[in-house]
Amino acid sequence: MAEADAHYIDLADGRRFVCDFPLALDATFRARQRLAITGASTVPALSSAVINHLTSQWRHIQHIDFCIAPAQTAPRGIATLAAVLSYCGAPVQVWQKGAWTTQYGWANPQRVEFARLPPRLGALCDIPDLELFPAHYAGAESIMFRAALEVKIAQHAFALIAALRRRGMMGRPEQWARLLHVAAKRLDRFGSSLGGMVVRVTGTDAHGTTKHRAWHIAADHDHGPEIPCMPAILLARRLANGNISATGAHTSMGWLALSDFEPEFAQWGMVTDMRDETLRDGSVPHGT
Repeated sequence: MAEADAHYIDLADGRRFVCDFPLALDATFRARQRLAITGASTVPALSSAVINHLTSQWRHIQHIDFCIAPAQTAPRGIATLAAVLSYCGAPVQVWQKGAWTTQYGWANPQRVEFARLPPRLGALCDIPDLELFPAHYAGAESIMFRAALEVKIAQHAFALIAALRRRGMMGRPEQWARLLHVAAKRLDRFGSSLGGMVVRVTGTDAHGTTKHRAWHIAADHDHGPEIPCMPAILLARRLANGNISATGAHTSMGWLALSDFEPEFAQWGMVTDMRDETLRDGSVPHGT
């Protein structure tokens, strides 16, 4: 795209592609005085915007824990399913307790609570944020991202595939994408059109007080897949209006504020909640 003297924005969410993008292409786009932004999607564009909003003026961020919960009946493609299956049971590097640890994709599902969705089981997914956030939010002790499917049997099926792969009983889970896509359609009658996302952060505010804050969004009527498109649309509008003068290759992290998304959320009837989630007994809800 740089050689065609064009700007570039993508919705990629592959960890290596997004994380390696700036180093690989920055010089090329700067030489052409063009801008390239990768990952202009839910992660890391919206996720970083939410975290920046929740932790504004904080002294320190300790934990970041977030989860996407797609609606069962939302449109899905075989290619996307294959990409997800490619790291099912595969080792994933995750920042925990201030060090890199190895965990496994879609293994060990845990309960996650939402403001406007019933609780779901969520499991680790490999996304760029897991690598970008420890460097960007210096001092954070742990970063975790999970995906929570609506129908429990589907979540348990992914956990089973992860276990089989770890035991060497399944080599390439992505080869089953087409079959599992058909099976998922048959589960639609057990789910709904309601999906959402939660971002939870723990840290120290400007007064030195420990805070547990969360941002939730609920998207009904199968409108959830509109969210990944929003950052690219917002950035493209800015470019078209001449409101971005930067050049070079970048990830989407930090390019947008949460307020930029609010008109888009309203257009699709999405509802957001911001909460202090410290409970009376001093604990915090599941999913942190």
